[in-house]
Amino acid sequence: MMGLPLAFAEPLVLLGLLSLPVLWWLLRLIPPRPRRITFPPTRLLFDIAPKEETPSRTPWWLLLLRLLLAALLIIAAAGPLWNPPIATSSNVAPIALLIDDGWSAAAAWDKRIRTAQDLAARAETNKTGVAIVPLSEAARDISLETPGAARVRLEQIRPKPHTVERTDALPTITRFLGATPDVEVFWLSDGVDLGKSGEFVEGLARAVGSRPITVVDGGVEPARALAAAENTAGALSVKVLRAATDGGGNGVVRALDLKGLPLGETRFAFTGGEREAEAQFDLPVEIRNDIARLEIAAERSAGAVQLLDKRWRRRTIGVVSGSTADTAQPLLASTYYLARALNPFADVRLAEGVAPAEAVRRFLDQNIPMVILADVGTIAGEVRDRLTRWVDDGGVLVRFAGPRLAAATDDDLVPVKLRRGGRTLGGSLSWDQPQPLAAFSRESPFANVAVPNDVTVTRQVLAEPDSGLSERTWATLVDGTPLVTATRRGKGVLVLFHVTADTRWSNLPLSGSFVDMLRRIVELAGSGAATEAAAADARAQREVVPPSRVLDGFGAFGPPPATARPVPANYAGRATVDHPPGFYGPPEGLLAVNTLSPSDRLNPIDFAPLNARREAYRLAEPQDLRGPIFLAALALLVLDALVVFSLAGGIRRLVPARRIAAALLLAAGLAAAPFASPRAAPADDQTAMKSTVETKLAYVVTGDAEADAVSKAGLQGLTLFLAQRTALEAGEPVGLDIGRDELAYYPLIYWPIVPGVARPSAEALARVDAYMKQGGTVLFDTRDAIAAPPGPGGETRGPGMLALRQILGSLDIPELEPVPRDHVLTKTFFLLRDFPGRFTSGQLWVEALPAESEDEPQRPARAGDGVSSILITSNDLAGAWATRPDNQPMLPLVPGEPRQREFAFRAGVNIVMYTLTGNYKADQVHVPALLERLGQ
Repeated sequence: MMGLPLAFAEPLVLLGLLSLPVLWWLLRLIPPRPRRITFPPTRLLFDIAPKEETPSRTPWWLLLLRLLLAALLIIAAAGPLWNPPIATSSNVAPIALLIDDGWSAAAAWDKRIRTAQDLAARAETNKTGVAIVPLSEAARDISLETPGAARVRLEQIRPKPHTVERTDALPTITRFLGATPDVEVFWLSDGVDLGKSGEFVEGLARAVGSRPITVVDGGVEPARALAAAENTAGALSVKVLRAATDGGGNGVVRALDLKGLPLGETRFAFTGGEREAEAQFDLPVEIRNDIARLEIAAERSAGAVQLLDKRWRRRTIGVVSGSTADTAQPLLASTYYLARALNPFADVRLAEGVAPAEAVRRFLDQNIPMVILADVGTIAGEVRDRLTRWVDDGGVLVRFAGPRLAAATDDDLVPVKLRRGGRTLGGSLSWDQPQPLAAFSRESPFANVAVPNDVTVTRQVLAEPDSGLSERTWATLVDGTPLVTATRRGKGVLVLFHVTADTRWSNLPLSGSFVDMLRRIVELAGSGAATEAAAADARAQREVVPPSRVLDGFGAFGPPPATARPVPANYAGRATVDHPPGFYGPPEGLLAVNTLSPSDRLNPIDFAPLNARREAYRLAEPQDLRGPIFLAALALLVLDALVVFSLAGGIRRLVPARRIAAALLLAAGLAAAPFASPRAAPADDQTAMKSTVETKLAYVVTGDAEADAVSKAGLQGLTLFLAQRTALEAGEPVGLDIGRDELAYYPLIYWPIVPGVARPSAEALARVDAYMKQGGTVLFDTRDAIAAPPGPGGETRGPGMLALRQILGSLDIPELEPVPRDHVLTKTFFLLRDFPGRFTSGQLWVEALPAESEDEPQRPARAGDGVSSILITSNDLAGAWATRPDNQPMLPLVPGEPRQREFAFRAGVNIVMYTLTGNYKADQVHVPALLERLGQ
């Protein structure tokens, strides 16, 4: 209604608002009844001005009050609903739900499913059928089913991690609509067009025909994605994409390594109506090379993740020198200066011990994007032809002059034609002085590079003058002769330095400008991913690698499904249903497959050809406004009665003037009474009785909101896992204030250690100490396994462990030890070797068992029914157990192995069963020994 989330159950009742002008006219026409006074000698009253007069018409403000009262009654009778559910056009027609279930729907998936559930509930009320049509399941037949079955199926649908081609589902939808002519269609759209949405909309319009159709779009944050990551010489950049321009204007992109550890983050912002922004990570190249995953913070979808493999690392450059082993000295050779200049931003490969032609052939076999030839003369034969084709296909060839190049003839792998022999400056037989560098022009790639004043050139090869020489010149000397020339050939670039790469002809290699000039040239080389894909040979195309870890629709890593197929070793396309996004191949040679390709861009869908009704996704439950409106009408009615009573003089007759002030003061006091601080309520005995008959897990409220939320969600997730895998059906976890709450009701208390939080009081710690001595178990979790310093004993020096030491200093703690391999904790329910959480590098510490003796060699049997009163870990167990309301993990795992979260839950089950059953498992193993002991 007028853009507001407001609807009416009986909208025709609103026609009663048209009667308000008539009511206004009647109220205005009929004045209040005048007071009649019987007094015969009225002649005496003619000249007396009365102090009070009865108005001839109803006051305007009273008239407005009554009109408002009438309007409220009419609106309430119409049944107003705030945030109403999506309505159907007919109460007898079945409905078909077309659901976009690609990656772009994942970020707001719970809201989309809630809208679908509301429509299924409406169909259940109307006793009509429902057809569920996920657009990713193009080959599945469509049929009507009961609303109950449809709601169960909706809970099972999950977003796909790849782009869904909607047009593939058109034939199935057309057949279904032809067989069910009276169906009403609802399209729960994500609003993202990746190329063929226009074709789908037109085909759907033809299939729907005259049937009613509703498109549900908007009302949620628009989908955002990452694409086209590029590791340039100066920074790692990635494109942030969006389809709609009405939300998601800024955010944060995070960079993580293969283990899931954060390496950096950067902000991005869309300007105006742009659908594309860029995020840049200005990190050292060594750190950028370790980045394996980029993700948009708080964006849960596979499209918001960009995976990187070795192809996105800094560019690989092959260096070939023409110097012989007799003349090349390690610290004076051109390869030394080139390697030192290129190492900060490129991977340099030197050709040593082979002829230049053989070195070039090997580099071409390795698909290197850039090759540098330092004083290499003419390359002939088959290698020359391959090198020419490599440049035409996009390679960058950089050549440095020298005696061999100066003596070469008819060499066309240079950007300009050269004069034979070159020019010497500053020699004993030369009148010319060594020439410094001139400033770089604005058109040159070297623009804005600082020109050093101390760099001079003593020898160079000269270019033959022609009309195009100035266009191919990137750098010159002061006298105007070229220093660096370049030209494009095919898709590649030829660059020539007219001096050597060492210090024989100039001192340019000793300056910082030499590094900057090479950096600018390296930027011209295509990204490793693109170059290697373009130059891949037939053998690489035949080689395939299997999936190792893939992303689900929400962008979380998991094991590959049974339908995932291997990809070619040079695969550079976007993910599909057969090739889901993720990492493929062995750990030492991972291949990244992403949801989007570098050229993909997001656009909004044009729904105009459908001529459909547009609705927005519902974010909250519907609210019936009749109650509040009726209460407001009742308040206006009481106010109207009081006004009429006051105008008639009733208040003055009932209450003397001197008592009015006292009455007002009494009313004010009664009104303020509810806001007074209440008295402390007595202890709730019913709650205490319930806690004694229902097993509940508990956690210590630390005062840190984030840690407490994770603790609560983690214990809720563990409670659900216990109900699914064991016979224990525990109650809702409870947060405890150890200084006030009773601890004896709970067999296990989880205590997350938060560094920086105030230490509990001595009284609170005394209560915890008494709880542990009376049979309770406290699980301390320092959550700092990856923050602990490296080296022996580093686990005991982490920030959480240091804070825990301050707490344990006031408790009577027994001797502790890491859980032995034969401890009952390792076999209480599941057979475990370790106890992982969010992290796997920490240990679980328990109360040390007595030393073995010859009389009692079996440790678990000797512990009786005792349970360790204290458990200590640093693996953040609750962080691994914590789940969101949609049952998705709340926090990522480190290193994030496929079954790490499953084993974390199993560890939690063993700990809970251990605290509840003691050494039951150990006793079962040693029944013969126990029976023999009892017989003695």
